[in-house]
Amino acid sequence: MTTLDRYVIRNFLQPYLYCIIGFLSIWLIFDISDNSATILEGQVSLAEVGRFYFSQLPQVLVILLPVALLLALLFCLGKMSRANEIVSMLTAGISVPRVLLPLMVVGLLTTGLVLTLNYSLAPHAELSRKIFFDNLNRRGPKQVTISGQIFRNRTNDRTWFIAHFQPNSNKFEGVQVIQQDEHDNIVKNYLATTATYDPATKVWHFELAKIVQYDAAGNITHEELLPTLAIPGWTETPYRLSSANVRAEFLGVPELREYLQFNSDFPQTLLAPFHTQLQYRLALPWTCLVVVFMAAPLGIGFSRRGILAGVAIAIVLVFCMNFLIHLFLALGEGDRISPLVAAWTPNVLFAAVGLYLLHLRATNRETPNFNLAPLRHILGWQ
Repeated sequence: MTTLDRYVIRNFLQPYLYCIIGFLSIWLIFDISDNSATILEGQVSLAEVGRFYFSQLPQVLVILLPVALLLALLFCLGKMSRANEIVSMLTAGISVPRVLLPLMVVGLLTTGLVLTLNYSLAPHAELSRKIFFDNLNRRGPKQVTISGQIFRNRTNDRTWFIAHFQPNSNKFEGVQVIQQDEHDNIVKNYLATTATYDPATKVWHFELAKIVQYDAAGNITHEELLPTLAIPGWTETPYRLSSANVRAEFLGVPELREYLQFNSDFPQTLLAPFHTQLQYRLALPWTCLVVVFMAAPLGIGFSRRGILAGVAIAIVLVFCMNFLIHLFLALGEGDRISPLVAAWTPNVLFAAVGLYLLHLRATNRETPNFNLAPLRHILGWQ
């Protein structure tokens, strides 16, 4: 690392850290203000509150790091431009890309950090927030019970009806399993007061079970009552049975891949949110590097007016990118466009814009000037 690199990074890191600390402080103050009444009514200890807000940091950092990166870049490069330091570097024969190289490295490192956080910690933080406030609002037992669950195994032609079960549990109460043939005719009907899954042997154990067999016309041919019934070989697991209650935005990359693998027989419309969220988990962190490509050339100006115009354009571009990210995400989850297109298109489009702006600045050409004079004349503005 050269002296120039260290100087540029030192000028950038101070406002970058200030932005991160400032945004975290603002978020914490507003969040505590909004939820203080709920927390106090729930009589939550200070330690629990501290653990809760610490668990929310990954999700908050994923959101604020690109914005902090944008503002710190604009401030750092604008300050260096006003002091004619950028001009001095260019006069010494150092190109614009070389001046911006350490900032691009910082952007790449930030991308890696956000990718790590968004891989699993950030979506889990959102889920833990929902559970935390659900428990406070319920003011009851901490354990959640799900009732009336239906699961359809299209690969093996089985349909499960479950009266009650608790998430992350291997025990289900009030179970009915309907087995059909390839023509959708009911072959067997299993009923049990409780069903327990043994993950070691992958065997289902039905207690106080009843087996009803049917012929092709739907008539009962045989009934059998059993105190216990062991069923090996079924592909259903407790995770698969409870997957109908899972929301894609609460799952990390490993859980999304597992969900898509276990439920590959689901219709595409049901799997579209999970495919889109999987690509979104991988694409979102790269917005940090895209922000560097857009903000860095616009942050460099050789006049006060040029700097202010560049700052305004950079902020508008980043907000437009954020709008397109959420728009394409909604289209992907609605199965209107492919998940790959939904997740990566905004990054590709604005990366191209950023590289074009960088090319203009590197060749000592001005960025496009958005002149509103013709529009004002047409509309009759003064």
